Order: sequence, then structure tokens, then C-alpha cells
Amino acid sequence: MVDQLIKEMRKAIQALKKWPSKTVHLFHHNDADGLSSGAILTRAFERAGYETRRVCLEKPYPDVLKKIYEKKGRIIVFADFAGRIAPMLCELNQGKNLTLILDHHVARPSCDPNVHNLDPELFGLKGDRDITASTTCYLFARTMDPDNRNLAHMAVLGAVGDGFFINNRLVSCNRDVALEAVSQKMLEIKTHGTGEQYILNTPGGQVPCEEMTAYLNILGAAGYYQQGPEMGIRVCLKGPSPESDRMYDALKSIQHAAFDEEISRLQAGDLKQTPHIQWFHVKNRFSPMGVKMIGTFCEAIKQKHFIDPQRYVAGFQLIPDEIPGLGDFKLNQVKISMRVSQFLEDQIRQGQAVGLNVLLPEATDRLGGFSDACHSLAAATTIIKGKEEALIREMESILSG
Repeated sequence: MVDQLIKEMRKAIQALKKWPSKTVHLFHHNDADGLSSGAILTRAFERAGYETRRVCLEKPYPDVLKKIYEKKGRIIVFADFAGRIAPMLCELNQGKNLTLILDHHVARPSCDPNVHNLDPELFGLKGDRDITASTTCYLFARTMDPDNRNLAHMAVLGAVGDGFFINNRLVSCNRDVALEAVSQKMLEIKTHGTGEQYILNTPGGQVPCEEMTAYLNILGAAGYYQQGPEMGIRVCLKGPSPESDRMYDALKSIQHAAFDEEISRLQAGDLKQTPHIQWFHVKNRFSPMGVKMIGTFCEAIKQKHFIDPQRYVAGFQLIPDEIPGLGDFKLNQVKISMRVSQFLEDQIRQGQAVGLNVLLPEATDRLGGFSDACHSLAAATTIIKGKEEALIREMESILSG
């Protein structure tokens, strides 16, 4: 498992060293895992003498990928997405660029020797249990240079942020990286009655990882169109600042107001139900926040009293036709995010209910939509506007069958 992954990472690093360009075009996600992944890779590539040009993506939309692959001779790195769409990247690339995929979602193999899919799912590890993108990026950075071991604490942020615990503890590779950070005195693990708490040791004192990841999620997701992800990377690398605190406070107020209003709508009757699914559509009411917020909102309400624990939770949000750092696109897309209650989580883990990584991509594919980063307990895809109810029907067809 891990040994084979490291072996493939070494091959990719050798290819990287031989590649003529010394500029890395880094595309990363905008949640705590994606931001910590971006920070780890930024520091690792800069230490190795590369210039890093970052673009934060909420999703690697096909039209965006086409633009990315218009040029040749580049080093292109995807962090915290793209594992599943490796065949699409190979088709776009045609050997023209060196591409590295450092993801942890369900993945498909590469068919282009210049596209290195280093997604641990291809090597027997579970991305929603054993390893996050940040831990994957940390393993890559450490393999590139052992001095990058001191980036372990940032990998823990991504692991805690994604929240894939077993008995309220990090396990497998995520736990290994936490223990590495403990050995460097960058982290403390406190055991309590129901699990463990992970606490960063910072120059300003101890900070629980869950507080820091919540901070990063607000910056990256609520602030996606307001330079929030860049601020999040800076926080990962240098710690919070008065400037980041001000941005966080303003964005948190916007998010809370939008969420409170939407909860009132759902309780007033906007929550629709089918036999297995409860769903809603926020349209553009979460603007100016990014579309990552629909997943954050689903996560926030999945245990609320008005949510049926035996039905999947699904929310839709319109996708703006702007990608910060890349320009305007005519996407005409809507994003669906899905979450499950604790009851359904237990059912999925026991194999008694269909995981979201199966259900949502299959239904999305039937409608010609776009699927990439999906886990069994949390998933998101995109479809053309107007196909929302058709997607719900396709999922019901799968679940009924």
C-alpha cells in the first residue's frame, strides 16, 4: 500500500527533476485539506528551487481543464481533486505536460506516462479513512526531500479538517503524520473519553486543530471570490494575523446570516422529499460565497431535528461563471453536494446502504454531468442547469433498484 505509493512518487519526482520547466502550476481545493495541501506543496517546491503559481479551484470543471491544457511543456499539479478524472486529463494532455495528481478521492488509473496519478486509492488506501490529500502531499514532499518532515503539522490540519475519524481518532497514514508532528513538538494529542483532540503548538500558544480548520474553511470557501484561499495558504505557512482575523470575522458573519436564512426556509417548507432523499436548492442565495458552501451547509444541517436521518441530504447551488485567477467561463452549471446522517453513515460503513461515491457519480453520469471528488459519506458533482429534478429521479431509480 504505502510502500507502493512511495515507489510511484519517486518515479514522479525523477520525471519532475528531468522536466525542463522550473515553474509549477499548482491547482488546489479551497477547504482546509486543499489549503493545507497547497501550502505543503508550495513550501516543498520552493525549497527545491521551483517557482510556484497557484490557482485555487472549487472543482476542476471540464472547460477550465481545457484552458489549463492549451499550452505545453508545463508542470501541472492537482491537489485534493482530479484522481477520478485522470483519463480525461490524459486525453487533454497527450504527453504535452508533466502532470501530478495528489488526491485522495476515488480514482482511476492514468493512461499517459506524463500523467502521474498518485492518488492513494489506487494503492489500496481509503481516502475517507486512511489518508487525506494533505497527508498525500506531505508524503510526496517528504519523499522529495527528508527536510520537508517539518511540514507534518500542516498535513494534520487537512486530516482533521476532512473529519474522517474512526472512533474519533485519526487512523492509518493520517495518524502516522500526527505522531510525526508530535515528535517534532509541533502537535499535542490529548485523549478524552470519546476519542482524541489534536492541538497545534504555535508561537502564540496552543490552538485546537478543529478551530484552525474551521478558520481555514471560512477563508477558503466563504471567501473564495474575495482572495480568501490565498489568505488561507498564508495562514497555513505563517499563522493567523490581524488581517486574516478581520477577513475571517467578516466572512463568518456573512456565512452565519446566509445559513440562518436558509434554515428558516427549509423549516418553512423548502425541503423537498422523495422516498430516499431530502433536497433543496439555494440558487444564488449564498453569493458572494463560493459553491463549496453548499456542502458546508449540508454538513451543518445533517443532524438537525428537521432532517430525516434515514434520507440522504442533497443541496443544489448555482455555479458562477467566474474562476478567480483564470477568468470568465460560460459554465451553465449547478453543483449538488450530498451528506448523510450518523444513522446512514453507520449503514454505509456496514455495507447496508449505498455510498455517495457510488450513488451520486452514477446518477450524474447518466445525465452527462461531471463527477470528480466523491467520498462514500460526502460527495459533490455538477450538472447542467435545469436537470436538478432529473438527477434526484435518477438517484431514486438507483436506490429503488
